[in-house]
Amino acid sequence: MSRPHATNVVGSDQPGEHRGLPARSNTPRGNAGTLTPERAFQAICLLALLLPLLLLLVLIGQALAGGWDRLTWGFLTSYPSRFPEQAGILPALAGSACLMLLTAALAIPIGAGAAIYLEEYARPGRLTWFIEVNISNLAGVPSILYGLLGLELFVRALQMGRSLLAGAATLALLLLPMVIMVSREALRTVPQSTREACYALGADRWQTIRRVVLPMSLPGILTGIILSLARAIGETAPLITIGALTYVAFVPDSLHSPFTALPIQIFNWISRPQAGFHVNAAAGILVLLAIMLVFNSVAIGLRARFRRRLA
Repeated sequence: MSRPHATNVVGSDQPGEHRGLPARSNTPRGNAGTLTPERAFQAICLLALLLPLLLLLVLIGQALAGGWDRLTWGFLTSYPSRFPEQAGILPALAGSACLMLLTAALAIPIGAGAAIYLEEYARPGRLTWFIEVNISNLAGVPSILYGLLGLELFVRALQMGRSLLAGAATLALLLLPMVIMVSREALRTVPQSTREACYALGADRWQTIRRVVLPMSLPGILTGIILSLARAIGETAPLITIGALTYVAFVPDSLHSPFTALPIQIFNWISRPQAGFHVNAAAGILVLLAIMLVFNSVAIGLRARFRRRLA
């Protein structure tokens, strides 16, 4: 018997295409130097990343060049003066510290409690949906509107005056939507199966939240809160609206004391015509940037530490 000859795959026009091998693609490939839509999009994204960074570096460089020599211990511990070389930021620094402590004391418990209720207890419905939509909208409201609200509600209606407590309450209103949103996102990272396992072991809802859900979501909650406080410490418009003083020659000693803050002091100096006050403003900007950098570093450190403990 004669041996059968090897034949090509049925329906194949080229002898090199055998059964089981992938067919050759006829799609043309672009050359290495060809500008494709994907490469154009990557270039646009890279440009969108580099331009803000370049602008930030230029601004920080200008502040360093103008205010680095002015950063001394005397500048940090002196009171404002009409002479630029004698002026300092002690009242503004103390006012910002007191303002952030009061703001955190007001915003964190209320914001975290609202997030826990909406995420763990609230039933889906029109009222819950209405509250969630309004919280999301309030997070994008300009800060000047919170200043107007604080002026009418705290300064005039509640008769707090232009005090430290009124300023902290106004900034707490500004932070509440952000604290609620970041806390809810952190609570959502806890798997539902973990909650169900707690219920299966006999724990009620509050025990599950207190002993399991909150410890697991704490890194995200703390990170969001600290970053929100870092934003609040640089806010100027709400404080100007409620009447924070631009010249304070004393450190606030009570909740009802008049106050100033670093952004207000910087705004006051930069609006003066003398070049010496502009140097003071640059030094104040460096101090404010350093404080915000510390806030961000603390947030990153706390998140890493809690993640290692939970791992």
